[in-house]
Amino acid sequence: MRVKICGITKPDQGRSIAQFGATALGFICVPSSPRYVTPEQIREVVSALPDGTDSSIDRVGVFANAAVEEICRVVVAGGLNAVQLHGHESPQMCQQIRAALPTVELIKALRIRDADALQQTTVYETAVDALLLDAYHPNLLGGTGHTIDWSTLQSFRPCCPWLLAGGLTPDNIQIALQLVRPDGIDLSSGVEVAPGDKDLRQVERLFEQLRNCRDRFGHDRFVSPKQPIS
Repeated sequence: MRVKICGITKPDQGRSIAQFGATALGFICVPSSPRYVTPEQIREVVSALPDGTDSSIDRVGVFANAAVEEICRVVVAGGLNAVQLHGHESPQMCQQIRAALPTVELIKALRIRDADALQQTTVYETAVDALLLDAYHPNLLGGTGHTIDWSTLQSFRPCCPWLLAGGLTPDNIQIALQLVRPDGIDLSSGVEVAPGDKDLRQVERLFEQLRNCRDRFGHDRFVSPKQPIS
């Protein structure tokens, strides 16, 4: 299972989170966000990663309604290998970004208000490499702390890999993973002291809970093929 911790701003925290076992670090590239980081700050975090992990851990830039040219610039300047689109990007724009960055993973985030909203996922499945389902909020694009109604996702099986996001914490992760079967999880506010300031004890607790899930529900479901939870 992929484990992405998003909203990284501090090099020492990025290093610790990688050591705990995260398979991806997320960097918010939306200037209006309190978790925003510049490409230079992203480079500082990446350069502080433990030896060997900078190439094995995914570095995901999170964008919202940005121009293709701007996304390409930040990807190169920040040393990113994945792009997450968290705005109102169309499938056509996703295809434009994929053409411009053919070696970069493309993730489309969708905010899910109810079961009917899941229908929108079908138009993106062939345009991106993975989906991310986040909780709906009328004014905020992410990091709200709100959860999706997990019962609506019990039979969700898209044609591409998907990550569960939205209000996940060390306290509720086991409950969520009993109900749904995502290919990965994404946490931000659920392991924070304040926006962009991660609570490393909470991150450590998260991986403790994931180990418990692995022991309860099966090894292959909860161990990432990239970086085992040990």
